[in-house]
Order: sequence, then structure tokens, then C-alpha cells
Amino acid sequence: MEKYILVVGLNCSDSAKEGEFNEWYNTIHLPDVLETSGFVRATRWEHTDPKKEDAKFLALYSIEAEDIKATMKALQDNLAAKSKAGRMSNLGALVIMGVYKQIHALDK
Repeated sequence: MEKYILVVGLNCSDSAKEGEFNEWYNTIHLPDVLETSGFVRATRWEHTDPKKEDAKFLALYSIEAEDIKATMKALQDNLAAKSKAGRMSNLGALVIMGVYKQIHALDK
């Protein structure tokens, strides 16, 4: 089983609705993503001093999968179904996204 991390950097497209965006992301979106087989953990982070071009919010998703392409396709299908069910928000503005394969880990 290989380990991966999905990195998603976002901004809220309407600063007046940032609280609403964070509430949706934390209570609806993260659990929806974790329903996808292979996704084992999700954390969110807030940039402490973002510049205009930076993502203010970062989501990290830990993935354990034999076939990352199939896992990402399952995520795409899952999120398409969630969108049809009205569970997506239009407040997120994507800045960066990528899937990274773990090549080394060191714990203290």
C-alpha cells in the first residue's frame, strides 16, 4: 500500500463569507471527501501571513492506495455526486492542487 498526500490550497472568493466557507469545508466537505475509499485523514491549515498570490487555506488529505489514479477517479465521482446533491460550495477559489507520493518519513 502506497501513501500519498493530496494538497489543496484555496482562498475564499468572498471575504465577508469566510466563516460560512470554513464551516462548510470543516463540517461538510472534509467528511464527504473522507467517504472516498483510500482517504484516511484530512486536516486544514490557515496561512499565518498570506500574500495576495498565496492560498490562505490549505487542506491536506492523507491517502493510502494501491492505485492512486483509481482512487482519484473515485474522489472525482464522489464529489460529482455530492455536487448533484447540493453539498458543494461556490465560495472556494482554487490556488494550488497536487497529489504527492510519500518517499520518506521520519518521526521524532
